[in-house]
Amino acid sequence: MMRSMYSGVSGLRIHQKKMDVIGNNIANVNTVGFKSSRVTFSEVFSQTIKGASGSNENTGGTNPMQIGLGAGIASIDIDMGEGAAQRTDNPLDLKIEGDGFFVVSDVTGNKFTRAGAFRIDEAGNLVTPGGMNVMGWYPDANTGAIAKTAVTKLQILSPDNLYSEPTNTTNVTMSGNINKNDAQLAPANGGVPYQVNIYDSLGYPYSVEMTIEDSGVANTYNVVLLADSVTDESGNTINNAGIGAGTVQITFDPATGKVTSVPSTFAITGLNTGFSTFPASGVEVDFSSVTLFSGNTTVESSAGDHEGLGAGTKAGAISGYEISVDGQILGRYTNGETKLLGQLVIATFQNPAGLQKIGSNLFESTNNSGDFDGIGQDVTASGGSFNSGVLEMSNVDLSKEFTEMITTQRGFQANSRIITSSDEMLQELVNLKR
Repeated sequence: MMRSMYSGVSGLRIHQKKMDVIGNNIANVNTVGFKSSRVTFSEVFSQTIKGASGSNENTGGTNPMQIGLGAGIASIDIDMGEGAAQRTDNPLDLKIEGDGFFVVSDVTGNKFTRAGAFRIDEAGNLVTPGGMNVMGWYPDANTGAIAKTAVTKLQILSPDNLYSEPTNTTNVTMSGNINKNDAQLAPANGGVPYQVNIYDSLGYPYSVEMTIEDSGVANTYNVVLLADSVTDESGNTINNAGIGAGTVQITFDPATGKVTSVPSTFAITGLNTGFSTFPASGVEVDFSSVTLFSGNTTVESSAGDHEGLGAGTKAGAISGYEISVDGQILGRYTNGETKLLGQLVIATFQNPAGLQKIGSNLFESTNNSGDFDGIGQDVTASGGSFNSGVLEMSNVDLSKEFTEMITTQRGFQANSRIITSSDEMLQELVNLKR
């Protein structure tokens, strides 16, 4: 008689624990990156009243007779299924599309999370709402490419990243048209002037005045760098004594109007004072895009080569940043430059369900999850990606939880009836003697 009561008690206990898990799931229905749990039951030890017997010539075999002694918790499993996306438009909110976990750290070591609601602290570190550092990789100081070494905290707004260093101009591209009948091309008329804008290695801008003049030879024109023609941003003239290339010639094909002969190098060199930091090769000017067609004479210059390289820039302050699908953090600067600041990584595990929850949306590795190698991997290595401006919502399914709640409640009620019914039977037994 007493066994049924204890079986009922065990049933009450396990259904109460299941209700506790369901309650926690529902409580975290709006928790970013939350992973729901489920409970499975198993029977416990059974008392054998009579063992099984085999058949013989006289009798058949009999099955064992056993009385179960209740139920217990078989497992409480974490559902690592991916949650739905919640759009936030905050560039520091990230969702992992695919497997893996963000790596975060504090003094106790590395932890793991799917909640990508990050922010930047007063020191410029990328951190979680709880202040844990988000870990990743940095670019190599020499190559500029990401060095996939041991993870370290990502300091996006470090002193080195607040500003973009200036670069000197090394290339200028000329474009436009020359009308061979333009009277201003005559040297006596001063030639057709145009201006080249360049930067020195400290980011100071300068304007260089040039002219194009008729050389006296058919389809050939002189490009002249005038003396005292370089001015700084305040309009002050820079001493041009010792200019290496004052005049060069460009030749056009009369049939096509295209350049057929250009100087291999037209370099603005030997400029002192403001240009003492320029390389020896100076600024190379490319005239290959200039034409000799009818129409107006419209010669213009643009900094950089045909691909925009070598344009030079002034110093710039960081104006924003973005995180690409592979986790690379790119800084944008007021001078138009971009700079690779670092890269987010993910940690993957052989058995992610074996991770242990430690609160605050964090997991830590266990003996059954597999270890983190301390390096991590590029999210795209396993076919995943980062989605910026989006958070991963809780994967709790309310319809499932409410259904589980109903069956759990009924199971609890049924087990309570075992106890009350057993009590009534004991009461009848006691009442046999009156």
